[in-house]
Amino acid sequence: MWVFTETGFVSAVRKVDSPTKITARSRDRQSLEVLAELSETEILETPFADYGYRVLVSDDIYKVWLTTTVDMLDYDNFKNRVADSRGHVFHHALGKVWTDMLAV
Repeated sequence: MWVFTETGFVSAVRKVDSPTKITARSRDRQSLEVLAELSETEILETPFADYGYRVLVSDDIYKVWLTTTVDMLDYDNFKNRVADSRGHVFHHALGKVWTDMLAV
């Protein structure tokens, strides 16, 4: 599951070797900081993987994180909010995702 929020981009999967946990992965540390704080766990650095940062969390913690993210939604333009919260580089990357999804 890919999730884009105003704090970043997270890819969530359930690994075969951790069936009771969700592995939330990201290409930058900042995208996982809120989830790591909520779960009171450390962000693992995996520099040789396609996602350089990971946290392992319970389903319940991941659901709380998603619900809290929705509860805090107060903007009418996501890309503009991300420009404010994450800056131009992240905003530009989201613009490319948006453009690529036009082909679907």
